[in-house]
Amino acid sequence: MRSLHPGFALLSLLLIGTALAQPTSERASEDPRPAASPEPDDSDGPVRSYEVTFTPTGDARLNTAMEGVSVLRRLRESVPTSAEGLVARALQDQGNMRLALRSEGYYGGTAKITLAGEPPDAEGLAVRLAARGTDPVPVVVTADAGTQYTISSATLRPDVADADITGAGEVAGLGPGDPARAEAVNSTQETVLTRLREAGHPFAGVPRRQITVDHDAHTMEVVYFVQPGPRARFAQPVVEGSENVDPELLRRASGVLAGETYDPRELDRVRRDVLALGVFGTVRARTGERLDPDGRLPVTFLVAERPFRAVGITGAYETRYGPTVRAYWEHRNLFGAAERLRVEAELSRPTQRGVSDWGYRLGANLRQPWFAGLNATAVTDVTILRERLLAYDRDAVTAGFSLERKIDPRLTLSAGIAGEIGRTVETDQTLNYTLLSLPLGARFDGTDNVLDPSRGYRANLLVSPTVSFGDSTELFTRIRGSGSAYFDLTGDKGSILALRAGFGTVAGAEAGTIPPHLRFYAGGGGSVRGYDYQIIGPRRPDRTPRGGLSLLEGSVELRQRITGPYGIAVFADAGSVGQDPLSGFGDLAVGVGAGVRYATAIGPIRADIALPLTKVPGNSGFGLYVGIGQAF
Repeated sequence: MRSLHPGFALLSLLLIGTALAQPTSERASEDPRPAASPEPDDSDGPVRSYEVTFTPTGDARLNTAMEGVSVLRRLRESVPTSAEGLVARALQDQGNMRLALRSEGYYGGTAKITLAGEPPDAEGLAVRLAARGTDPVPVVVTADAGTQYTISSATLRPDVADADITGAGEVAGLGPGDPARAEAVNSTQETVLTRLREAGHPFAGVPRRQITVDHDAHTMEVVYFVQPGPRARFAQPVVEGSENVDPELLRRASGVLAGETYDPRELDRVRRDVLALGVFGTVRARTGERLDPDGRLPVTFLVAERPFRAVGITGAYETRYGPTVRAYWEHRNLFGAAERLRVEAELSRPTQRGVSDWGYRLGANLRQPWFAGLNATAVTDVTILRERLLAYDRDAVTAGFSLERKIDPRLTLSAGIAGEIGRTVETDQTLNYTLLSLPLGARFDGTDNVLDPSRGYRANLLVSPTVSFGDSTELFTRIRGSGSAYFDLTGDKGSILALRAGFGTVAGAEAGTIPPHLRFYAGGGGSVRGYDYQIIGPRRPDRTPRGGLSLLEGSVELRQRITGPYGIAVFADAGSVGQDPLSGFGDLAVGVGAGVRYATAIGPIRADIALPLTKVPGNSGFGLYVGIGQAF
């Protein structure tokens, strides 16, 4: 069965269908809209096949509109018909073609349909078609579009006396000289309605519009009659459907809306904030049909609780790093106020030469929304870790506490305090250290999908003033930033161009005086594919990585969907690590590669293979990376 042509949706836009039949300058209080047409009467009889040809008009949008509303085209393969049914379809399409012409502003245009060279209303045509051989009947659709009508004016008027319609602003999207297309007339009405609601009018409406077509001047005049209704503020929202979450928390989370001027965007923002608490699977917002006695708009959030406990396990593998397995247990409503505790364990085994031991990480993370009544989330972290890497060995205990505040749906700021006690070993040098830092962070996410973005931007910045208490006391600042951008090249998420850039610097310290895990390294998955983990950058005499005080990285990746959930990617990564806080691209390493993708509900399964283009001592010849989620 042939799928519906995308242009078929244009049938709903043919709002000016019968205006051509009106005399010049005649006004209609409401726009005539075509009623739903019955399917043609396909009488019993031998099946009569046919082929439809649309003659191009010179206007691509008109071509799409004509094909989209055509019953002949839509039913050709899905519904067999007789000769009588074919004639009935052609007769119906004659009217549909006229509507398609007017929907694109061709009010003086005419359409013509022929069946085997004859018009569908020719006497005895069905008999002659039935008597033809087995060859399909040639059906040709042509149109003489004529002059495209344009808008002479588009204005707003109050539908009731003394109504204030200033909140509707100016007419947008439709102005003098624009083509008189039905789609533009419809979308402009929706724009006016949206502006009224965003200006605080919850019951705004555009109940009617008046259209005047001047066939002599080939123009159209449109008047939208606006009914703004009262301007209102939100009442204190009510949350319904929750049984196990503290009502006071929900009152605070939703109550930021109370007293604010009505705006559907603010309503949706608060709805998403309630959903972001993590304890609800769905959150729907419902507004009242009238204002309350205080003149405010009632709001109800309808919620459905999700399971509060969850467990999971993930894995990844890199030829240049080795296998990594992570498992977690999570409780999303630990004390009844949407506190989320996540306990996570990670086990890894680097495969680099010279490394023959396991590493692990065991951590607990507690997130408390609306901490101490503040519109902020408290984040507490405790981690015990053991790292066995080519660059260094590390055993440490870390702890941190921070407050996060979402400034808007895309931007989150954070500030906190963190401490670490540990020991590192570099070749034959052992360092016992104690760190105290005040991390300040900013995170921006304007992408359309957290797991698999196709458009938008992301950026992260972390500035950490740090004091190191060891053999000597050091005061320095570590800065790490990254950003990525995603472009939908085809508009259907079939071809995605992804770009990434990152930088880092440590100011106020020498590379040899700070713990090695605070220096910068490059190489491996998530950095520069094709190179061993941490291999790029300054090295010791024995060729092992020593790390540096500055980092520059970049990636470009083209992701192409092939069919269904399957896709491929080609990419190039580059990175450089310098000995000084501000160094350039002196030791730039570049890797290129390709991979396959399989889309799932939790993100794409990814398998990449990359080759190094720059020779780095001790590096292998290629890298294989398997995991869940895009590389960036």
